[in-house]
Amino acid sequence: MDTIQRYEDGLLAIRQMTEADTHRIWELAFQEESPQWKKWDAPYYAHQALTYEQFLEQKKAQMIDNPARWAIEVDGELIGMVSYYWEHEESLWLEMGIVIFQPDYWSGGYGTRALRLWINHLFQTMPLVRVGYTTWSGNERMIQVGYKLGMTMEARLRKCRFYEGVYYDSIRMGMLREEWEQQTEQK
Repeated sequence: MDTIQRYEDGLLAIRQMTEADTHRIWELAFQEESPQWKKWDAPYYAHQALTYEQFLEQKKAQMIDNPARWAIEVDGELIGMVSYYWEHEESLWLEMGIVIFQPDYWSGGYGTRALRLWINHLFQTMPLVRVGYTTWSGNERMIQVGYKLGMTMEARLRKCRFYEGVYYDSIRMGMLREEWEQQTEQK
């Protein structure tokens, strides 16, 4: 069996997802109709609960052994995932994401630490010039994570996300490779 790639920061780790994670990912992400995490992770997009069988048919291949989606675990417990997708692969424009499914792990620095490991992995394994993510102004914690990581707010598209009768801004945070390298050299 191939070695699972993994990076650690104390008890927190990010790692490739495996077949053994299948049921846990379903429980955390797709079992509930209205999971609490979805209120913060792009809630303006509909969420659909799936039976375990539907998950296996529709989503499993996107999650397991996918280099663009990794698990976040704390002390061996899977709590979320980091991911990336290509906005425009030809110009190496990559966007990343994170979701921590379990509220007990919100506001404890886990997201910042997981993204720090993920950014480092992305810059080490790909010839990227920039990494970034998109969030919404209703998720102030996610904006603060970007600032903690040394990112710049590159764009604020005003009132283009509509949720529960309110318009929110779409926020783009980003960092260039040289900014990341300079920041990591100083530590």
